Amino acid sequence: MFQTDQNNGNSEIACAKINLALHVRKRLANGYHDIETVFAFLDHGDLLSVEPHDEITLSITGPFAKGLSDKDNLVLDAARLLAGSAGTAAGASIFLEKRLPIASGIGGGSADAAAALRLLNRYWDAGLSLSELVELSAPLGADVPACVVNQTCTGKGIGQDLAPLDNGALAGYFVLLVNPLVPVSTASIFRDWDGFDQGALPAGSLLDILLSGRNDLQGPAERLAPAISDILSNLNETGALVSRMSGSGATCFALYETERQAEDAKKMVSAELPDSWTMIGGLK
Repeated sequence: MFQTDQNNGNSEIACAKINLALHVRKRLANGYHDIETVFAFLDHGDLLSVEPHDEITLSITGPFAKGLSDKDNLVLDAARLLAGSAGTAAGASIFLEKRLPIASGIGGGSADAAAALRLLNRYWDAGLSLSELVELSAPLGADVPACVVNQTCTGKGIGQDLAPLDNGALAGYFVLLVNPLVPVSTASIFRDWDGFDQGALPAGSLLDILLSGRNDLQGPAERLAPAISDILSNLNETGALVSRMSGSGATCFALYETERQAEDAKKMVSAELPDSWTMIGGLK
């Protein structure tokens, strides 16, 4: 059973999502892929806030706002979907501070849409449970339900068959994210997957899965964006428990027991790859 976060007020973090492991099992006739993955979330990300308004509107600011539409946006789709489901005519002026790179494999628009659902469900007093929000969010995209949950979980099918997974020995760990600021196409990377099923997620604890798991999209992504290989090569020299690419890339992550270790690793990577974006967050 997933636990609802005890959030208050008129703001909500769209937490960065990472795939601690991502096993691609087969291609499906509908264009999606049958996957097995572990979603985990950081305590940092984009920030959404809301103020009263007669209509539903969106304003976008922040270092990665450029190129995003405030008219055709998944956040607006989520808001309208919730308003229709809740039968409310209320409006909302939504503000999105875009702190995470676009098309980077760490949630992006999915996390923003999910955060909008949680925020507006509270703001409008719509009264939907977390399970109901998860179900409502499914048409918005494969990753949106997991981002609504916003807790460590396994995802199967297209990623929407979710089950909670305890952080166990990884509770309190810190994560360093590194992105080369090279957008990559999820569709292209999935297309380049070799179609070979290398097996299911390993059984056991989150730590077992992390250590024995893999990301089947890492190879295709590295071929499309060689900068990913440079990042992983540098992260492998920082003493991380594990370093791996998240999702379809291009963001890579590394796990550390302490924040100091993560900060030291960030300095090392930034010195070698000064044009890369970095962020440190705690594992939720």
